[in-house]
This record gives sequence, C-alpha cells and structure tokens, in this order.
Amino acid sequence: MPPVMYFLLSLAALIGGYFVYGRVVERMFGADNCKATPACTMADGVDYVKMNPKNIFLIQLLNIAGLGPVFGPILGALYGPWALVWIVLGSIFAGAVHDYFSGMLSVRYAGKSVPDVVGYNLGNGFKQFMRFFSVVLLLLVGVVFVTGPAKLLDNLTGWGLMVWVTIIFAYYFLATILPIDKIIGRIYPIFAAILLIMAVGLTAMLFIKGYAFFPAAQWTNQHPTGLPLWPLMFITIACGAISGFHATQSPMMARCIPDENCGRPIFYGAMIAEGVIALIWATLGMTFYQTPEALNAALTAGGPGKVVNDVSMTLMGPIGGVLAILGVVVLPITSGDTAFRSARLTIADFLNFSQVENGKRLMIALPLFVIGAALSQVNFDIIWRYFGWANQTLATIVLWAAAAYLVRRGMLHWMASVPATFMTAVCTTYICYAKIGLNIPLNISTWIGIAVAVVSFGLFLSKRKAFEASPA
Repeated sequence: MPPVMYFLLSLAALIGGYFVYGRVVERMFGADNCKATPACTMADGVDYVKMNPKNIFLIQLLNIAGLGPVFGPILGALYGPWALVWIVLGSIFAGAVHDYFSGMLSVRYAGKSVPDVVGYNLGNGFKQFMRFFSVVLLLLVGVVFVTGPAKLLDNLTGWGLMVWVTIIFAYYFLATILPIDKIIGRIYPIFAAILLIMAVGLTAMLFIKGYAFFPAAQWTNQHPTGLPLWPLMFITIACGAISGFHATQSPMMARCIPDENCGRPIFYGAMIAEGVIALIWATLGMTFYQTPEALNAALTAGGPGKVVNDVSMTLMGPIGGVLAILGVVVLPITSGDTAFRSARLTIADFLNFSQVENGKRLMIALPLFVIGAALSQVNFDIIWRYFGWANQTLATIVLWAAAAYLVRRGMLHWMASVPATFMTAVCTTYICYAKIGLNIPLNISTWIGIAVAVVSFGLFLSKRKAFEASPA
C-alpha cells in the first residue's frame, strides 16, 4: 500500500467515525430535542446565551484545540506511524465520546461545570476532588497557552517575549469577564478562517510540491532516543486523541446550545475536527522531515515551535507561512482565554456565586490572573510535563462518570467504560514510570497500571446496582 494511503485512510476513518459511531453515541446518551436547554431556561446575557449552532461549533473547536493537536502530534511523530493509529482510534472511540458526554451531561445538569457533572454520577468525593483538580488544570492550561503563543509571536515580530505575554494576558482577562457573545462569539469565526487556511493549505502543499509521504515509516517504535511508545505516546498525543481539558470547556458551550440535537456536531464533531488537525501535523512531522532523526534534530534546535515555523515557511512561502503560523498561534490563544473563563465559572459554581454582576466576576477573575502571572515565570517544560498527566487523568475520570450515567439509563456502558479502563492503565503506568512521578522501571510500572485498571473496572461493575438505583 502506498504510504500516502496512511494519511487518506486515517482521514476517511475520522470522517466515517463521526457519521457512524457518533450517531451510536448520541442514541446511547438519549438526546431529546424536546428538552429545554439551559440557554433557553436560564438566559442571563453573560454566560447563558443562546447562539447559532455553527458559531458554537467553531467556538468549541477553537476552545479545545490549543497547542495540543499541533505540538503533541509533532512530538508523537517521532514514534512513527503508530501515532496515526492512536489519533484515529483515540479520537473516535475515546476523545469524541468523552467530549460528547462532558458537554451533554452539562446540558442536562443546568450547564454545570465538570466537578458537578462528575459528582452527579460518581459521588460527592469525586466532586470535591474535581473542584480542586480542574481549577489547577485550567490554570496550568491558561499559563501554558500564554507562553507558547508568545514565543511564536516573538519569533515573528521580535517585540520581546514579555511584551507578548502582557498583551495575551490582557486579552485573556477581557475574554474572561465580558459576556461570551461580546468577544469570543464575534472574533472566533475569524480565527477559524485562519485555522482552516493553515490546515488545508499545508496539507495541499505536500501534494502540490510532490513530497513522498512517510518516507521512513516503519511499524516499530521509531523514536530516535529510544523513549518507550507505551505509555509515553498516549500522554504526548493528548488533545489530538483524548484530553480532559475538553471537559472543562464543554460546559461553556452547553450553556449556549439551543437544542440537544446540536450536541453531536458541536461536541463529538469538534473533537473529530481536532483529530484531523492532529493527523495533519503528525503527517507533516513524518513527511517534511525525511527521518525521525531529522525531526528530532529540529526539535532539539528549537522545539515544536521551530518545526511549525520551518514547515509553514517552506511549504507556503513568506505570506502563506505567516498565515499558517498565525493559525497555530490562534489555537492556544483561543483555549487559554476560555481556560481562565472556565476556571471562573467552576469557582462560581462551587461558591454558588452569581456572575451576572461585573463586580462579582472581577472578585473571582482578579485572583486567578495574579496566580496565573506568577505561574508564567515557572519553566514551561516542567508545567507541560505535569499538565500532560493531569490532563489525561481528568479525561479518565470523566469517562468513568459517563459510564455510570449509561448504567443509570439502562444502556450498555462499554463505549465509556472500555476507554476509561484503558486510560486508567495509561495514566497509572505513566505516573509510576515518569521521572516526575515515582520513577519505577517500565515493566513494573506497566503491571501496576494494568492492575489498577482491572481493579477500577471491577469496582465499577460492583457499583452497578447502586448506579442503577439512582436516576440519570
């Protein structure tokens, strides 16, 4: 089979997954267009605002697609074509399922944030844990998505890193406190156009310029430094396959959708679209650079940002390249702003604090940004390593909550419990093996991860009667 077919078949699988498996997920959830959504019953002109479904899709896509579906797949490309397999299977059977349930459960629970969504299904203990865990994760995301785009913009303009950090923080603050339709609802369609130019343009230029797709691809672990594929690839490629950060973003759009039938294109569909972006960048990493060693050399010289710059400028020229780079800059900025906004909403839900008045929004937002500014001075690489594990752990918990919800509805739970079990093994193995964790040898860490996953699944099955006894 010609290597270009790896890309084309992966793209076809993602699109087919949306139309086929997406409908199965929607039916299992029980979407009901007759149920009034929070945007209709709780409109407040600030966070609960009914919006056009097409605009909501664009906002959701940009909310969830931070640097993850670009930087993660570039790093994941070092492992070879197995990265494509994870992007496709992860997006269809794990990430999009996770995103759909996190969004639609929020719709059913009055637009509540992820701690309440998890708490309604897994109990008060998980709810209290998630309140702390999700806010910390959102702060990490907000900070990571300040420094990342600031570096890219500094490379383009030479204005200085701190100048761009200040500008981005100022924008984030306004996007956090103003009504959602004033900034986010108006400028995201423009950002989406830039994003589409980046994704479609770069892919087209690979064909136009006659690049040989995946010239060194082998179905082995091709990482030049010998880093193990398991479990590192499943942590490295997060936002392009499954990401807990998305569960913190979905409630924002759950407060805006006009009816439940919008859920599949907005939540499941946006994750599939992000999978396509990840597929493109993994393909670029394995195609633009002739070997994993060449890609690794570029990463060593300047990180994923250098790869983005080199690929964009070479394939699309100076003008197109700048647009492509701006498309990559847009991704983290349109996730960083909503990360801080989601943190505000999560804290407000916990305190039962109305957010209609400007003063009350400021009371939560100001301390968040003070903490965020302090965290921005911490080494980016350290923050990103902890974010990767925390992100996938959050996704795992949300999948277990979705499985519990399906049991309550009397439906088959496997579409949520199987990926939840797999991700439990991934996260446990990683934190046992990684130097930032317990630093245990990989073979022992793997067995610990498998054991924890099996025990977790067993505990879930043992709780089925309790889940069935409580209403969905």
